[in-house]
Amino acid sequence: MKVIVDNKIPYIEEAIRKVADEVVFLPGNAFTPEVVKDADALIVRTRTHCNRDLLQGSQVKFIATATIGFDHIDTDYCREAGITWTNCPGCNAGSVEQYVHSSLLLLKKEKGLNFEETTLGVVGVGHVGSRVARMAEALGMKVLLNDSPRADKGEQGFVGLDVLAKECDIITFHTPLNREGVYRTYHLADEDFFFSLKRTPYIINSSRGEVVDTASLLAALAAGRVKDAIIDTWEYEPSISRELREVAYIATPHIAGYSADGKANATRMSLEALCR
Repeated sequence: MKVIVDNKIPYIEEAIRKVADEVVFLPGNAFTPEVVKDADALIVRTRTHCNRDLLQGSQVKFIATATIGFDHIDTDYCREAGITWTNCPGCNAGSVEQYVHSSLLLLKKEKGLNFEETTLGVVGVGHVGSRVARMAEALGMKVLLNDSPRADKGEQGFVGLDVLAKECDIITFHTPLNREGVYRTYHLADEDFFFSLKRTPYIINSSRGEVVDTASLLAALAAGRVKDAIIDTWEYEPSISRELREVAYIATPHIAGYSADGKANATRMSLEALCR
């Protein structure tokens, strides 16, 4: 078995060499059709776009991405080509929770936020959002949850995005990026959303940059509809909005989940998936 591995994935070399007969380590942007054509499996990160252009005519049968997000994988083509793929949901959930926790503590210290008088809205209550909700409740906050897919399955305890817009002092986003479909999250926080806000909340985005419409957020900040912004994920990464960077209360380069334990979890989950 031949496996090609992104050479920035940590903690993997010793274990993968025990599993595969041949292992090739390459930068994420060096995966080409010629390179992967005789590989059985790929272990990648977001820099490698696994689509028809890369995979057609190859013998690849399995792809693991050592990331939560998988929008760099053409899942429709993989299904068509009989290629199994997997991602690592929740691998860095603890790290992102700590990022949001730290941000809340800074808001308390520097902005005078009173947790007991604060309502936090969590948009997307999966691996990360559920942990953020528990953490915020432990701090004494009232927490409102929004998760349309879970609500549509009949689960209880969720409210609409309109309720968050009316009642929340902080709104934090933890959804995947879905560009199409009934659960589309692309520009979920758009101009209409920001105009619907009633309590001048803080906005936190550590999910995907495109979930929040940058232009609309900037307009809302300028108009005083949003009190401040904490931004870890950006539209058009690796490019960022310099204007948003300058006005955001906290601006970080997509590092909320970038921790040693998160990387180790992703590597372990990718290896376990390959072994299965």
